[in-house]
Amino acid sequence: MQSDAGNTRQARASRLLDLVRELRSEVRGHLEADGVEVTLDSLLERDLGFDSLTRVELLARAERAFGKLLPENALQTAERPRDLLSAIEAAQPGKGVDFLGVADRLPSPIVQGGSTSRPAGAATLIDALDWHVREHGDRVQIVLMGEASEERIDYARLCADSLRVAHGLKAAGLAARETVAIMLPTSADYFFSYLGILLAGGIPVPIYPPARPSQIEEHVRRHAGILANAEAGLLITVPEAMTAARLLKVSAPSLHRVVTVETLLAQSDRAGCGGDPALAPKPALPSDVAFIQYTSGSTGNPKGVVLTHANLLANIRAIGEAVRIDASDVFVSWLPLYHDMGLISGWLASLYFGNPFVVMSPLAFLARPERWLQAIHRYRGTLTAAPNFAYELCLKRLTDEQLEGLDLSSVRLMANGAEPVSPETLARFAARLAPYGLRPEALAPVYGLAEATVGLLVPPLGQPPRTDRIDRRVLSSSRRAQPAPPGTLEDRHALVFVCCGRPLPGHEVRVVDATGREVGERVEGRLEFKGPSATGGYYRNPEATRRLFHGDWLDSGDLAYVAEGQVYITGRVKDIVIRGGRNIYPHELELALGSLPGVRKGCVAVFGSPDPRSGTERLVVLAETRETDERARGALVAEMRRVAVDMLGEAPDDIVLAAPHTVLKTSSGKLRRSACRELYARGAIDVRERAVWRQFARLLATMVWLGLRRRSSIAGDVLYAAWVWCLFWLLAPVSWLLAVISPGPESAWTVSRTAARLFLALCGNPLEVRGLENLPSRDCPCILVANHASYVDGILLVAALPRHFGFVAKGELNAQFIAGTFLRRLGVEFVARLAGQQSVVGAQRLADAAKRGRSLAFFPEGTFTREEGLRPFRLGAFSVAVQANLPVVPVAIRGSRAWLRDGQWFPRRGPMVLTIGAPIHPPTDSPTQFAAAIRLRDAAREELLHHCGEPAMAPI
Repeated sequence: MQSDAGNTRQARASRLLDLVRELRSEVRGHLEADGVEVTLDSLLERDLGFDSLTRVELLARAERAFGKLLPENALQTAERPRDLLSAIEAAQPGKGVDFLGVADRLPSPIVQGGSTSRPAGAATLIDALDWHVREHGDRVQIVLMGEASEERIDYARLCADSLRVAHGLKAAGLAARETVAIMLPTSADYFFSYLGILLAGGIPVPIYPPARPSQIEEHVRRHAGILANAEAGLLITVPEAMTAARLLKVSAPSLHRVVTVETLLAQSDRAGCGGDPALAPKPALPSDVAFIQYTSGSTGNPKGVVLTHANLLANIRAIGEAVRIDASDVFVSWLPLYHDMGLISGWLASLYFGNPFVVMSPLAFLARPERWLQAIHRYRGTLTAAPNFAYELCLKRLTDEQLEGLDLSSVRLMANGAEPVSPETLARFAARLAPYGLRPEALAPVYGLAEATVGLLVPPLGQPPRTDRIDRRVLSSSRRAQPAPPGTLEDRHALVFVCCGRPLPGHEVRVVDATGREVGERVEGRLEFKGPSATGGYYRNPEATRRLFHGDWLDSGDLAYVAEGQVYITGRVKDIVIRGGRNIYPHELELALGSLPGVRKGCVAVFGSPDPRSGTERLVVLAETRETDERARGALVAEMRRVAVDMLGEAPDDIVLAAPHTVLKTSSGKLRRSACRELYARGAIDVRERAVWRQFARLLATMVWLGLRRRSSIAGDVLYAAWVWCLFWLLAPVSWLLAVISPGPESAWTVSRTAARLFLALCGNPLEVRGLENLPSRDCPCILVANHASYVDGILLVAALPRHFGFVAKGELNAQFIAGTFLRRLGVEFVARLAGQQSVVGAQRLADAAKRGRSLAFFPEGTFTREEGLRPFRLGAFSVAVQANLPVVPVAIRGSRAWLRDGQWFPRRGPMVLTIGAPIHPPTDSPTQFAAAIRLRDAAREELLHHCGEPAMAPI
């Protein structure tokens, strides 16, 4: 029996290796044999050169050959033929899940009756969720498709389990407005985590989970930069990703805890799921950050697009108006939830409009593309979206047998976006699926970007895809989109662009030239936009934010032209190669070169590199190949050069053949041409691929180095804190004594100011004071109001202000010997807090002092906390200003909270800025003094919010 089993396994292994050799031979085409032996332990990527799409094809062929239904994760986990063999042996016989004949066996329809209204008054995503729970908590919101099953989540469960995650996060120590990274696959846990973070007052930062061990180094290095920029304190992941998570924890200094959803739920249950008032969810404001979307970029300078609840809802409502979404729609998606197209266009829009969101794993789609279309059939999907490569993958993989019985007549919008849209793909997909009910007008090329939340351009409903054939030479030389003479799409003298439609309602776009002036019809320029869903900037990246804005307009980074009121995108600004005064568009050359035998398809990057000798850009082609024979490589370069000359009329300056995985891509598979350009400029293109063990070795060395640096940093922080406190206890007694024996408040102020400035200087933390010219002169009394963020705010004000102010402090301090004596010598005015009549008397006393010409300084928040944010203002200071008819001078303190937070006695070095605003005079047209004080308060608060660097906090 054992011998028979061994023979059977050997036969399977032999058959599998034949499949691998056959596929490799097809991929390599005419190239000569390279001497690589295909064994069960050959690495699919490093040894055999199988990219993601080739692995998908191998999986499909193995399923057909062995009559087995392989698990979806085999696409991700199988590194060698031996891994695939083990998956085949463990799999059950079968051809796949029957999605087309099961409508009569479904539990119940997912589109349910009842109200089709929407939460129009919702100001945040949490408001929208609450509204749906109240109106129809049992309505299905999410349908999670498994390999042979489904899970339905209604609004009530979505809210309840998200609240449990929120309580778990609060119990784990999550602070308000702290960022939390989500590194989860598509699952129920993802939805609960995202909403749970919002309910707990945190900020979600979606990142993609690790794919395969062979990519671990790239994954850790990219995400370490993101986590460091986001200052994420927590990371939510799955147990299977703990290895990568621990590496990230070492590489990202802010990351202090890695948790799973299971752990958070257990913590929530132990905390009594809300029994502790401190764990109660915090109300959200429209201006609160709803998540940070990190765009594709280099590891050194990640760009996190900050999106508020207001941004998200504005974009969702605009998309809904343009596409006419309501609760009767069904959105079917396989898009990853860490990407804005899947997260916002798919799930959050469905959450808002109340329509079901049917979602499957991206791996499920890649392994079996037919599942996407079969899910549309099964659930009568009306809306869906995908990048161009998904449509191309369907065209390559789907057979007539897999399409038999398919009905796509329910689809009213099938969006194609997130990467350049191919007109050929649109035409072929429409023709291929037309017999199965897909209407041409359902296909919609769309355009958006993270900086606009997600969507910006959508074609009118019912409009079939439009294309525009442009004369290549005219566009390259003069930037005019002049229509080309009639011809085929393959005409090398023409460029074909796809129409992406018009701006979403409430949004605007314009096309400008290099000087920022708007250009006319059919003239190419930079596309700029503005609208309510436009981001306020990048997280902790002021330089990138500055480059993003051109006045009120935001730079999309793309080139476009307008024809007949609709926009055509022509390419990325930074990707266009300017050579000898001509614009060369990389995308079409990459497609042509990628189709050559011996070149890895989709792994060609064309970019420009500055050439100081000629004063223009060199045209560089970076292409991946598995070929190692020098003669064959030379022939391949010659063929690539011929294709380029035929297409462009000139040859590239440099063609670099590199090993697989050299061409850098984003998590969604888009080329990172700028990163490839940097790699080329540094001479860092490595033709040898690093083995997994080498990647781990490099990461381990990096971890050790970072650990040593961190310990050194901690030691430095401890020494700095000790130095600060030594200075304080040396200077405080001396300055106290000198102030106490001073003849009056003015001289005591001078002593205190000298001591405060000396203290800050010796701490190595100089204070930058801006707007000093706005401070009225000594003979012009005023009311000064400052935000309160730290214990050191009083010291900062004394150090910065050149003249004496009478601080207003709580009455409890007057009873203390040391503090009270010192403050009385400074001329501090003490007021009772929450003491009824005493408080009124104190307020009147302050008003009388102000009328006599005394300048007073208030902290109108009354107190401060560890939590960032400008707290609501009390009216006292502004009532005094109105009664005494004195201007209010707003003073914004920035950086003091980070230097020494509430409840913390460990000072940390950091920049501090004090900005003195222009005086604000009491309004003279208010009907009452009370109304005038409110207007004065709101104006001062708005000025402080503009400079203090912290958001507004909701009223308690």
